[in-house]
Amino acid sequence: MYKDFYVIDAHCHIYPEKIASKAVAGTDNFYGVTSANKGTISDLLERGDKTGVDHFIVQSVATTPKQVNSINEFISNSVALYPDRFTGLGTLHPESEDINGDIERLVELGLKGVKLHPDIQAFKLDDYRCLKIYEECEKRGLIMLLHTGDSRYDYSNPNRLLPLLKTYTNLTFIGAHFGGYSIWDEAAEKLCGIDNFYVDCSSSFPFIEKQQAKELIKRYTADKILFGTDYPMWDAVSELDYFFSLGLDECQIKSILSLNAKKVFNLE
Repeated sequence: MYKDFYVIDAHCHIYPEKIASKAVAGTDNFYGVTSANKGTISDLLERGDKTGVDHFIVQSVATTPKQVNSINEFISNSVALYPDRFTGLGTLHPESEDINGDIERLVELGLKGVKLHPDIQAFKLDDYRCLKIYEECEKRGLIMLLHTGDSRYDYSNPNRLLPLLKTYTNLTFIGAHFGGYSIWDEAAEKLCGIDNFYVDCSSSFPFIEKQQAKELIKRYTADKILFGTDYPMWDAVSELDYFFSLGLDECQIKSILSLNAKKVFNLE
C-alpha cells in the first residue's frame, strides 16, 4: 500500500562502515533495545529500495567536540554520493571552543540543519552554552532537529524546550519521537499548537497503543508531523505497516509521509 506514496524517512542515523557496528551497539545499550539494521549507507539504501522509501534525512551525533567536523564531512560526502536519496543534517557540541566556526563549516558543507541529542551528549537543551547554537541557526535558516524527552533524565523534556520555542520564533524546531520519548502525552499537552514546532513519529510506534498514536496525531495535527524510523533502530516495514493501520485519510498520509518534510527542508 505505502509503495503508492512518496515516502521520506526524516530521521536516519548513518555511520562509516568501519565503526557502524560499534556505534549502533552504543545506542542500543543506551536505550536497552536491539536495532533491526546495520547503520551503514549501503544497508539503508538496500532496505529503502525494498521498502519503498524514496528519500532519507541523514545525520549522526558528536559525543565530543572533536568529532563534530569529521562527522559533518562524512554526512556531506554521503549526500554528495546520493544527492537524490539523501538530505543531510550536521552535528554540533556545546563544549566546542569554536561554535561559530563549526556552524560556518556545516553550512559550507551544504547541510540543511543540525541534529542535537541532549540525552546522549549530556547537556540540557536550555544550557547557556547552547544559546549561541540556536541564535546562529536561526540567522542562517537552518533546521533544528532535537531528540526530545526521556523519563529517565531532565535534558530534553518540555520544560527545557518550551522557553526555546518562545525565544527563537524564527527557528524551525523538530522534536523527535512526538516531542517526548517515553513521555508522549505530557509532551503533546505542552507542545502542541506552537507555530515553529514540528514533531516526527520515530521511536514511538513500538511503545504506544494505536489509540494513543491517533490522539498524538490529532493533537499535533497531520500538518506538523514528519514520518521517521530512527534508522537503524526500527524496521521500516513494521513502522509503515503500523502507520497505515491508523486509518488516516489520504491528505493526512501524504502530509506526514512526505509533504511536511519537503516543506521543512525545502526539498523539490
